[in-house]
Amino acid sequence: MNRFEGGMNREAKIRYLDGDYQILTPGAYVLCAMTGASIPVDEVRYWSVARQEAYVDLQSAVEADKRAGILPNQKRA
Repeated sequence: MNRFEGGMNREAKIRYLDGDYQILTPGAYVLCAMTGASIPVDEVRYWSVARQEAYVDLQSAVEADKRAGILPNQKRA
């Protein structure tokens, strides 16, 4: 499914799996759990299976892992 098929203006509901995801309710986008930015469904690249959240980019995904206590909080030099 691409962004031009049905559900063009609504949020998709997705089940995030290891290395893939399953669309539960068709839609055009999902929201980044860290920034609130809309991510077109066909551009979703970063997510957490454990938290069932999508992220707009790698930096947001890493920050979410830090917030969840999965990664150590690194001090900047």
